Amino acid sequence: MSEAEISSAVETAIEVPGHVAIIMDGNGRWAAARGLPRVEGHRRGVEALRRTIRAASEIGIQIVTIFSFSAENWSRPVSEVSELMGLLRRFIRNDLAELHQSNVRVRIVGERTGLDADIDRLLVEAEELTRKNTGLTLVVAFNYGARQEIARAARRIAEQVERGALKSADVTVDTVGQFLDAPDLPDPDLIIRTSGEQRLSNFLLWQAAYSELVFVPIYWPDFDRAALEAAVREYQQRERRFGGLVAKTGS
Repeated sequence: MSEAEISSAVETAIEVPGHVAIIMDGNGRWAAARGLPRVEGHRRGVEALRRTIRAASEIGIQIVTIFSFSAENWSRPVSEVSELMGLLRRFIRNDLAELHQSNVRVRIVGERTGLDADIDRLLVEAEELTRKNTGLTLVVAFNYGARQEIARAARRIAEQVERGALKSADVTVDTVGQFLDAPDLPDPDLIIRTSGEQRLSNFLLWQAAYSELVFVPIYWPDFDRAALEAAVREYQQRERRFGGLVAKTGS
């Protein structure tokens, strides 16, 4: 590798966030603004997801975590939940081969207990088929809530203490992190939420402690490579302090 290539690689590593998490919000409002049924907004949201995965891989992002279905989404109308489950089934069946061919590794976080058997099988298939892939990692937060994840971690730690495998005095921040759903993944550098809403909505609350937050005014079905790159450029202008000295994200 030449000096110019090394310099370019270093610059890219500094400027591009390694882990981007996305709250894909606004499908229903996008559809309502166009006089369309909510389901059409969700369908167009799947298209936006495809665009975003391709763009993220092309610009050098290593991990993308998407909030695909929250633990609270079960309270939506039965017909809408059914349609969302259908979209998930179709996405995995139709897109998994392409993701695998593109060297994308799929990871799933969230509660698996109580899911329909065929949904659970599809999630397992997606992880198993792509386990050895070395390109972009796509983390799908499905049936996920951050408070629920932290509660699961606390329960696992309590079980370790009860068995005598861990002392309560040894429980630290790092210990809690080790019992989360995906302890091997780094915290997100950047969290993007579409639709103009400015809250995390029970998404990655533990991991978001020092993430940069970018709130985008467009609805998720309109999200594309240009919107992703604009969010990354905003991230590059931030000064990341992590509670200490300034660490600029850009060069």
